[in-house]
Amino acid sequence: METLIRLIPMHDALMALYFFSLCILFLFGLHGLVMIYYYHKTLHIKTPTPAMPEDLPIVTVQLPIFNEIYVVERLVEAVCAMEYPKEKLEIQLLDDSTDETVDLCRHIASLYSAQGYDIKHLHRTDRTGFKAGALKAGLATARGEFIAIFDADFVPRQEFLQKTVPHFFRNTNIGMVQTRWEHLNEKYSFLTRVQALALDGHFAIEQQVRNKAGFFINFNGTAGVWRKETIVDAGNWQHDTITEDMDLSYRAQLRGWKFVYLNDVTSPAELPAEINALKSQQFRWTKGAVEVAKKVLPSVWRADLPLEVKIQSTFHLGANIVFPFIVIVALLNVPLVIIKHTSAGLYDWYFDLMIFFTLASISTFMFYTYAQRSIHEDWRKRILMFPVFMAGSMGLAINNTRAVLEALFNKKSEFIRTPKFKVEKQGDTWNANRYKQKKISKTVFVELAFAAYYFVGICISLWFMEIAALPFQLMFFFGFGTIGTLSVRHAWSR
Repeated sequence: METLIRLIPMHDALMALYFFSLCILFLFGLHGLVMIYYYHKTLHIKTPTPAMPEDLPIVTVQLPIFNEIYVVERLVEAVCAMEYPKEKLEIQLLDDSTDETVDLCRHIASLYSAQGYDIKHLHRTDRTGFKAGALKAGLATARGEFIAIFDADFVPRQEFLQKTVPHFFRNTNIGMVQTRWEHLNEKYSFLTRVQALALDGHFAIEQQVRNKAGFFINFNGTAGVWRKETIVDAGNWQHDTITEDMDLSYRAQLRGWKFVYLNDVTSPAELPAEINALKSQQFRWTKGAVEVAKKVLPSVWRADLPLEVKIQSTFHLGANIVFPFIVIVALLNVPLVIIKHTSAGLYDWYFDLMIFFTLASISTFMFYTYAQRSIHEDWRKRILMFPVFMAGSMGLAINNTRAVLEALFNKKSEFIRTPKFKVEKQGDTWNANRYKQKKISKTVFVELAFAAYYFVGICISLWFMEIAALPFQLMFFFGFGTIGTLSVRHAWSR
């Protein structure tokens, strides 16, 4: 009993930290229900489909490229196939490559130029600003009134400009039009299916609902069109964050420009089929969002905006702060199982309260269910991937927590682009891809250590017959174990 009394302060501290972390996760998890509320509230709002003006504007299509030897030809071919007069279309190959992609881009530009296309190969040997720097450099010479942007892994549809450009003529204060991403290789593997589920939630619910409700949204870096005047007025592309797209989006909307999101206009793209490529993408998106939050949220709260807009902007930009708290919950879950069975019922009220937090998981499930149901006829089949998605999100928490901490403590890093493999269907392979990451990150060993930790935790829960703890412990175990194992396997595969 004396030992128990001595341990009570430590137990209280652990449970207070665990409770606080769960409250943060609960707050952001429950926000899914808020999105569903606004989804129903704005369901009747239809985006007009204006006709293309008779006097077509000049459009510049910017294609930022960095060592994309596998996909650049596919990209340019799709852009040149778009239904738009050649004399009104300018194509900029913004090439920062350091390998033979430079020669390939030069050859492609020459080939299509001979066919009458206004295509320019702009090669930088100084990668200052990375993607933001390339876009800004291209903008300085762009002759288009509107700027369409596509990353190298996209294959734009022929009707893309026909369905996006007319929206700028609805109102002169419309500054950007964003389309929904589709997935070329969704069925390639469990990894691509889970990514598709996550991205569908962002586009079909978050982007659509925020836009219809009058909240701020973000340009997703690709598959969208900007009014050139908007980019310049908002301060142009800046590279003090590694998500230049989100940064410019908020600066533009703070200047009063309006955005349009088109859920029914889609742009196919290739999902990362290799786990280390996905992790570097997630790291960049996570770190960049926190950097943008630090940069622009003070301006958002000082601006003359409705309180709803300020709150939703905070949730939008601050969502990635959950990852360190996922790690804290993961670390403390197992000790709390032990405390529950060694505290002589002292904390039973506390553990009974924990049931309340399962509502966050239900909210998240409903959020992704609504997203799938709104765009896919076979949504019931697709939503079966939700437990895998949840486990994967937990497994990525180590990787993404490092990104959050680097952003919070102002540790700068270069823009690491996601390798493209041109993997579109079953049978395509990426093993011999020259851009594949072969070095195993230190975070992989932490992920595998967490998996081992949770194997022990599951055994402890079974020993104490703490059945209620097992579902989440199993998800943590499979999440950390799968992410860690795949990271090693994909890095070493030949």
